[in-house]
Amino acid sequence: MNRKRAVLAGALFASALLSACASRAYVAYSVPQPPPPVEHAVAYAPAPGYAWVDGFWDLHGTRWVWVSGRWTRPPRPGAVWARSYWEPHGRDWRFHAGYWR
Repeated sequence: MNRKRAVLAGALFASALLSACASRAYVAYSVPQPPPPVEHAVAYAPAPGYAWVDGFWDLHGTRWVWVSGRWTRPPRPGAVWARSYWEPHGRDWRFHAGYWR
């Protein structure tokens, strides 16, 4: 009986761990046109210790909408923002969400 519980707990833990790893995965969309060029606009930091998080194009229905960048504090010292971007894949586009590394 305890062995069954241990196997079940291990399987649940592994599935939770794998689903957490999938958070940096891409999302594929079929869209009639590629996203417009990225807009670059960086203002001065509001205070020392802030980092710029780039904006990106988001898809609302079949319309591209610009999500503005922002200044924010990194989650830990030395963290660097890896920007969000779209990548062509056949007739679709894959979105790669930004993250701190």
